[in-house]
Amino acid sequence: MSTETLPANDASKTTNDVYFRCFAGCEGRHSVFDVIYTCPSCGSLLEVYHERKPLQEKTAKQWKDILDSRASTTEWPYGSGVWGMKEWVIPTMENKNVVSMNEGNTNLFWADRLGKQLGVPDLWIKLCGNSHTGSFKDLGMTVLVSVVKQMMQMENNPVKAVACASTGDTSAALAAYAAYAGIPAVIFLPAGKVSTAQLIQPVSNGAHVLALDTDFDGCMNIVKEVTQDSSIYLANSMNSLRIEGQKTVGIEIVRQFNWSVPDWIIIPVGNLGNISALHKGFQLLMDLGVIDKMPRLVAAQAEKADPFYQSYKNGFKEKVSVTAGETLANAIRIGDPVSYHKAVKAVQETDGIVEQASEAELAEASAEADLTGMYCCPHTGVAMAVLKKLINNGTIKKSDRTVVISTAHGLKFTDFKVNYHESKLDMDCKLANPPAYLPADANAVKDEIARRLQG
Repeated sequence: MSTETLPANDASKTTNDVYFRCFAGCEGRHSVFDVIYTCPSCGSLLEVYHERKPLQEKTAKQWKDILDSRASTTEWPYGSGVWGMKEWVIPTMENKNVVSMNEGNTNLFWADRLGKQLGVPDLWIKLCGNSHTGSFKDLGMTVLVSVVKQMMQMENNPVKAVACASTGDTSAALAAYAAYAGIPAVIFLPAGKVSTAQLIQPVSNGAHVLALDTDFDGCMNIVKEVTQDSSIYLANSMNSLRIEGQKTVGIEIVRQFNWSVPDWIIIPVGNLGNISALHKGFQLLMDLGVIDKMPRLVAAQAEKADPFYQSYKNGFKEKVSVTAGETLANAIRIGDPVSYHKAVKAVQETDGIVEQASEAELAEASAEADLTGMYCCPHTGVAMAVLKKLINNGTIKKSDRTVVISTAHGLKFTDFKVNYHESKLDMDCKLANPPAYLPADANAVKDEIARRLQG
């Protein structure tokens, strides 16, 4: 097996091989080290584009061998699930500037018992929450913060800090990676709308946390205005550097299946960067001949924050924006998703589906999965509820290999779990399992055990 890697500072790779370009098709190329987020001609989002010809100099087998040899190695920085694909991410990054906490390489969990209960035995859960800050956002943040670190060493660099609007997970990832790199971070959070576990992460990492009296969309509007000053670099997913890291999760899934492609991938979505990233990774694999088909991608939304679902229902004739309502899945409580057009392409080009789940459905799906050994965050609960819908209506077949992407660790949402099992949610918590409070009496304990085991 090949062990080929890039040297520490690979001068053979130039910015002509990888650059920003307009997603809508306008002419023009921009360095990935420029402070730019949207097309100067039309205002559309940018994308990081990799010229295919240099990458196609290697065969599909050679690429497979290289990536397999790097998985979990201790050779810096290739042990990272992201930087093990460095040529496919930011090949012009100097290894000394990579800011990595060994993100990625998260386990692909065979949900054997749950799959059999649901009637799809080939069910797998990609546990992206088993990462440094507890969510898949680490995958994108390692790329963005690494680029910023390299930018700050260049002449005439204006950047002094990084900033993001967040409902929790993005802020945790940005704060941690910025702290590791020694770069100031400014975090805009909607006051009272993130869990305590999510709030304390950026606070602990020394970020400048500003809790604003608005929702995520309001925070997003403010951070876009603040980052018009080039000294503060925008770290939200409208910055396509984030997508470069997040696209590796799909590639990683294929590698973990010995380079075979699952039939379905279901992912909870809010700002729509994650499903856009999945599609981007699979398209690269197709272009390099590593795979010969796309998985069908499913975007799962909470019913109370479902603009993408509403757009899907009208055949994507127009973008729908809503005022997102209160939802247990607060990280995807977004009414005006930034990556809409990229996500439309992802769904259309993979024969994908957009579906939604109610609050009761997502809570019940989370609890049902937990009873088979998982520990679902509410957003993963949205995806699990959508999975059940697609099984029940016959869309997903018994023989289909299906992957649900779990975007965050359930421990970040302890209040959600506690309130469910104490039946404090505004719904019938059918699977609630509160502890029994008993006197310190052996007979009382025996009676309770007998009652429970007989039930």
